[in-house]
Amino acid sequence: MKLRIATYNIHKGFSHFNRRMMVHELRRRLRILNADLVFLQEVHGENPHHALNMPDWPTEPQYEFLADQVWPDFAYGRNAVYEHGDHGNAILSRYPIVSAENQDISDHRFEQRGLLHCEVAGETFHLHCLCVHLGLLARGRRRQLTALIERVQRLVPSTAPLIVAGDFNDWHNKAGQYLLDALGITDVFHDLHGRAALTYPSGMPLLRLDRIYARGFRVCRGEVHHGKPWSRISDHAVLSAELEFL
Repeated sequence: MKLRIATYNIHKGFSHFNRRMMVHELRRRLRILNADLVFLQEVHGENPHHALNMPDWPTEPQYEFLADQVWPDFAYGRNAVYEHGDHGNAILSRYPIVSAENQDISDHRFEQRGLLHCEVAGETFHLHCLCVHLGLLARGRRRQLTALIERVQRLVPSTAPLIVAGDFNDWHNKAGQYLLDALGITDVFHDLHGRAALTYPSGMPLLRLDRIYARGFRVCRGEVHHGKPWSRISDHAVLSAELEFL
């Protein structure tokens, strides 16, 4: 059995430098990817300010708006809360999400970060998924990776299939070996091409910030979706991969 996976930092539904609201185009483009599981970062939950000032702003939270009629199950992890709303990570799924928990891994009060842990069940599989958005500072990322590893070691059986995806902000490419040694998960693009994918900025990617790590799968294919029209939607490129259960 195969699964198609995508991960995307959607920049709260706005284009680079917040010039345009792009959430409707984002929804159309996500459907084209035809992914079974979508890992999203910087997703708005509630935002009354935008709802009042933007005529086309969705009435429901962004993750519900994006999932509508395609991904029947979804989970949201609220990371940042402020006067006019909140944002965090989300997972959209074609398969039932049987449990979901968000863990606060913020390293300091100026950067609210979290990891969203879902268990997804199909007729023939039970899969653990973690959607991650790590911080901008290297020291903080090391502590956040330690928290991720400790959670997986505590809650995920060593034989269970596992996907960890999201925005790692790991331009020095330090996370891969750390996660391989501790959890036995590998970067799917490293498996395919010998290196992590370039994902930022989306117009002409120069940095390797976004990742899909997996365990218990054979990697069939992977693609970086950058340039137009994707670069109109967010400053990050989209990663997609096709994985086959071992």
